[in-house]
Amino acid sequence: MNPMDLTGRRYLVTGASSGIGRETAILLSELGAEVTVSGRNLDRLQQTLGELSGAGHQVAAFDLAALDEIPGWMKGLAVDRPFDGLVHSAGLHAMTPARSISAAKIDALMRTNFSAAAMLARGFSQKSCRRDTGGSIVFLSSVVAQAGQPAVSLYSATKAALTGLAKSLAVELARDLIRVNCVAPGIVKSEMSDQMRESLAPEQFDAIERMHPLGLGSGRDVAHAIAFLLAATGRWITGTTLIVDGGYLAQ
Repeated sequence: MNPMDLTGRRYLVTGASSGIGRETAILLSELGAEVTVSGRNLDRLQQTLGELSGAGHQVAAFDLAALDEIPGWMKGLAVDRPFDGLVHSAGLHAMTPARSISAAKIDALMRTNFSAAAMLARGFSQKSCRRDTGGSIVFLSSVVAQAGQPAVSLYSATKAALTGLAKSLAVELARDLIRVNCVAPGIVKSEMSDQMRESLAPEQFDAIERMHPLGLGSGRDVAHAIAFLLAATGRWITGTTLIVDGGYLAQ
């Protein structure tokens, strides 16, 4: 018996061209699901597709900045078969000191990290996009939504907004048996963390790494938590945020 068996289910994963999104797509396929991988870079999505187990997977390149087009795009993807859930892993990270905040930077981060999530939820709530038996939505938040850090105030705000979105959507969509949750990772080894390392002095990044008692995580560590919420193991969980941070918030 495997309560996380996803055989026969279908999921949409955004940000699947790298990092947590790619690891999530791979894990879901290993658990038996059919996965539609989305992102802006078609070549990298094809690379992800090549790493998936099983059959029935699909590449759907799309720019989530086109917010109003998201529901129609999802409806088109679900013509042949509805989804059982979605994972919004696509996101932007930017180190933005207070003195550098601008309207353009606020809009760019909010559009990808938060606004796209809201429109994806709207798309999934369409009856033609999901099974009548309901489904599960997982947003990628962050530990910095709950613990302040210098120069990430805008990023933190977008991730905190996701937790509020998930709570209210969880109540609203429960009538349709749709569960909505967040996973809040600490820093994992990825291209995003590599960019962070390059933007900081070595001693600054070392200090951040020491703030994770179990060390920096991997994309697979976070993917396991996402799969837990998507599968039957998360059947009675909605409107919550699952912390996966190597002990970051325990201090």
